[in-house]
Amino acid sequence: MVFRVIKQFFARLFGGRKEISLGLYGPPNTGKSTLANRISKDFGGGEFTKVSEIPHETRMVKKKEKLVLESNGHRINMNLLDMPGIATRVDYKDFVKYGMAAKKAKNRSKEATKGIVEAIKWLDNVDACLVVFDSTDNPYTQVNVTILGNLESKKIPILLVANKVDLKGAKPERVKDAFPQYPCVEISAKQGKNMDALYEKIVKELA
Repeated sequence: MVFRVIKQFFARLFGGRKEISLGLYGPPNTGKSTLANRISKDFGGGEFTKVSEIPHETRMVKKKEKLVLESNGHRINMNLLDMPGIATRVDYKDFVKYGMAAKKAKNRSKEATKGIVEAIKWLDNVDACLVVFDSTDNPYTQVNVTILGNLESKKIPILLVANKVDLKGAKPERVKDAFPQYPCVEISAKQGKNMDALYEKIVKELA
């Protein structure tokens, strides 16, 4: 069922295109990498990006290239892009709180800053975006407003993903209330909850 929905999604969303790029954007630790791995596994590609509770684990664009899909006679190669988390500032002290040595934390901070710049540059190379939120956090932040504003200015199709609905204190409705102008779906990428709904929503809203 899941794979059929996925194939229908790409057949309808991208029509005759032979290759597409799907970017996952959002602040650090919203579950982008977990979602990227889940999507890749649904396509038969397996996990390809590392997950960690420490912010900015993904500090450069991670790609799963040429996930091959066939539907209604069309063959589509998908490049799945797990983007570094977007932040207005990166402080090495935030990494030290996780027990990281100061020298390593400072290096991670520099890499994270470069990753943010890289993620922004990649906006010119994506065909559609999933903007991922941690539904236990306040969604209306400067970072999220900036991400959405940049995507909208480039006319990139957007779907909001309220992730981590499995956690205590999750309030995915806040994402919908904060940005009612965009379609939104609630999921738990970690548990695989509502992934069918995610693919169906993409078909409905972005096709």
